[in-house]
Order: sequence, then structure tokens, then C-alpha cells
Amino acid sequence: MIKKDSFGDVISKDFEVGDMVEWTTWCADMEKWASSYGIIIKIENQMKSNRLVSISTVKPINESHSEIQLFTISLRPISNKLFEH
Repeated sequence: MIKKDSFGDVISKDFEVGDMVEWTTWCADMEKWASSYGIIIKIENQMKSNRLVSISTVKPINESHSEIQLFTISLRPISNKLFEH
């Protein structure tokens, strides 16, 4: 049997626990995509629909959710240069 990488495994190697990330969700009220921001607290592979998939657990910033799970492939890194003076 040929061992396959999990879906999103290549992208997940670009992230580490503690990285700040951005993702978008559809906002029906505004009828546009809204950006959300958070910090990765865990990256793991999980079985979803009979396929191994890279999932990141993220602590959102300024949102009521304590933690959410997102497909790692849907995340974008936030540049550290945004926070440098």
C-alpha cells in the first residue's frame, strides 16, 4: 500500500503552534466575505469522510468562540512585519 500525505499536509508544514492566522467566512448580513483572525493552538491529522485531513485548532481573537477547528489549507499566515515597529 502506498502511503499518502494527508490532505493539506504540504500547507500545514508552513505553520507552527503559536502562529497568527487569517481565514474568511461568508457574512450573510453584509453579503461579503469577512476576515477572522486567531492563533493556532494545535495542528493534527484527522479522519474526515474516510480521508486523512490536516486540521488546525485556532483560538479566535476578539470573538466569542473559545476554540474552533478549521481545515489547515483554509488558513493564511499573518506576517510578523505587521507587528514590528
